[in-house]
Amino acid sequence: MSKVLIVDDDRDLVEACALYLEKEGYEVHMAHSRLDGMKKVTEVKPDLLILDVMMDEADDGIVMAQDLRRGGYAKPILMLTSISKVTGMKYGKDNELIPVNDFQEKPIEPSKLLAKVKELLKK
Repeated sequence: MSKVLIVDDDRDLVEACALYLEKEGYEVHMAHSRLDGMKKVTEVKPDLLILDVMMDEADDGIVMAQDLRRGGYAKPILMLTSISKVTGMKYGKDNELIPVNDFQEKPIEPSKLLAKVKELLKK
């Protein structure tokens, strides 16, 4: 069973994503801030990380992804965010600035989320 960690300050979104993923057999863990997320990565050792950009700070998710990659975390990271809608700017993965495996806008259809999770875990 693959372990998925969702780090997002939107508790309703985290709960909804967790329900869909658990229904598909994933072991889901949750965190609601960058600091708690970093602690959970160490404790849980997730196979996949689903990460929001804007939490306590506007760039918490980006900083967390950068810190994890610098620290050797090689597991897939799915950035799930509404930052483009908030800022009006187009964002995407970038190996240096936003070192994630995939970048998806919220809201995301449950079927698309599940497909992305399966795809990333196969790599």
